[in-house]
Amino acid sequence: MMNTSLMLSQFNHSAIQTFKRREFLPLSTTTLWQIETGAVRTLTFTENGLAIPLGLWGTGDIVGQPLVRIYPCQIECLVDVKAHTLNFGQFESLNQVMLSHIYQMQDLLQMRSGQVPQRLWQLLKWLAHKFGSETKQGVLVEIRLTHQDMADVIGTTRVTVTRLLQQFEQEGAISRLGKRGFLWHC
Repeated sequence: MMNTSLMLSQFNHSAIQTFKRREFLPLSTTTLWQIETGAVRTLTFTENGLAIPLGLWGTGDIVGQPLVRIYPCQIECLVDVKAHTLNFGQFESLNQVMLSHIYQMQDLLQMRSGQVPQRLWQLLKWLAHKFGSETKQGVLVEIRLTHQDMADVIGTTRVTVTRLLQQFEQEGAISRLGKRGFLWHC
């Protein structure tokens, strides 16, 4: 996945703002957010109120209403987040950011087809690639997703995700670290 932080070195940044876990970043048709630390998810909702994730974003990524044509749209903090705004009208690297969003939506759409165990495995692998850091024990993924968050991404139930995570842990493929995330051993 493309990190856009290097593309913004010549760009004037606003003051960094802090948001708590499960808070929503304010949306505007003229403003983008660049994530300094933490992770967010963009999502929309069905008429029945079911959450549909559109993307998971971390340090250096850029999100905002101008990049999404789906309504309603929200940007929810998965952990405590520090971010600053960018003026959409002055943003010069829009093509790279748009490609990043398109690629991620395609990745997430692929995770909604096939057998549920493979879909969850694909999500864990993707999270390890996007948010992980190498350790001696495996790839440490410190993103705080609930079982319901994962179920929303792959199109299944929270109960199924819980059962499969327990199975993956028993098989030694992952080690869950409570609310801190997980270790990917593959």
